[in-house]
Amino acid sequence: MGPRPLALHLILQVLTWGGWPSGLMPWNGGWLSLKERSAACWPAADLLASLKDDPGALAAFLAAADVEARRHLDAFLRGVEAYQAHPYHRPLVDPAPCWSAGTTLLRDYGGFRGAVPIVLIPSLVNRAQILDLAPGRSLCRFLVEAGYRPFLVDWDQPGEEEASFDIGAYVSQRLEPAMAAVIERTGMRPVVLGYCMGGLLALALTSRQPGLARGLALLATPFDFAAGDDALADLTRAFAPLANPRRARGRPLPVDLVQLPFALLDPLAISAKFEAFGRLDPASPRARDFVAVEDWLNDGIALAAPVAAEVARLWYGDNAPAQGTWRVAGTPVIASALETPSLVVLPARDRIVPAESASALARALPSATVLDLALGHVGMVAGRQAEARLYGPLVHWLDGLAGR
Repeated sequence: MGPRPLALHLILQVLTWGGWPSGLMPWNGGWLSLKERSAACWPAADLLASLKDDPGALAAFLAAADVEARRHLDAFLRGVEAYQAHPYHRPLVDPAPCWSAGTTLLRDYGGFRGAVPIVLIPSLVNRAQILDLAPGRSLCRFLVEAGYRPFLVDWDQPGEEEASFDIGAYVSQRLEPAMAAVIERTGMRPVVLGYCMGGLLALALTSRQPGLARGLALLATPFDFAAGDDALADLTRAFAPLANPRRARGRPLPVDLVQLPFALLDPLAISAKFEAFGRLDPASPRARDFVAVEDWLNDGIALAAPVAAEVARLWYGDNAPAQGTWRVAGTPVIASALETPSLVVLPARDRIVPAESASALARALPSATVLDLALGHVGMVAGRQAEARLYGPLVHWLDGLAGR
């Protein structure tokens, strides 16, 4: 039941809209520090300061604001109920796996004989289906139509073996054998495409096997974790103690725990999107698209505790990728040493991966082509503009690699 973690979202919205007046009453003790300490957070601070000596005006303001807050909370709850009741289900059928190891699958989307293979690597914390979300919203199927042969890595939940994996194990024991299977199946070196966290896995894979990939496409890939105003980085560092493998006792981190930093990133934005959804005609394409993306977001994957600890400590804590100190299965991952032709896609409206973080990767790679998109983290790969803004330019770059 989404949005996940549902209990936390409900609590955040109740606190935001239902409990707000108590947060505006610090002058009850005879002082008013709102203006000094929180003018940036409370745009109404000047107004409240001007009303503090007029009890009637202040009471009227608080009453009107209370009505507005309740309206927002009710609209959010109606939106959540409308989402949960929506009948949409993803209509696409996943291709049968052509290779597997543990719970990791490799899905072959087919293509004409001799088509250049492309291995697509998604994040470890969300389902691979974001790259094959729905008709007209599928990068995998667009690549087939463009004359390429996509192979999608489908991680699934960590099994007994993967529960003890760190990132090096995922790269050396899953991605490298999957790449070998693609080469054996097609007789050709593939292009490697990584999305989000999958981009760093692709970078590590290519660092360990420099001649294995004919090209490297990195979509919304974080790299410099100290760049920009990265609220997600701050939240991840705050939750880092929960990722301690010894505390996890060999169990993967549950989906709802993995989603905590994302849920806290911008509660007002979550409220706004469900309020807007509640106003849509349920039969409209926009409502269907919303449910398709939201279903994907809520069908997350648990994360192996050693991976979570590595991400929190080495990526968000030490900024190891940008510092050149990140090692994967014993191999240094040095972006500036990679000569593989690369495409780095930067979504300017990304709240998950700040543009400054991803652009640092583009500067580090010696053979990088940069594609700037005025889109968000999910919209760039599965939104209404994805085909025109990302899929087409990506195929143009691939055609250049293939000499078409």
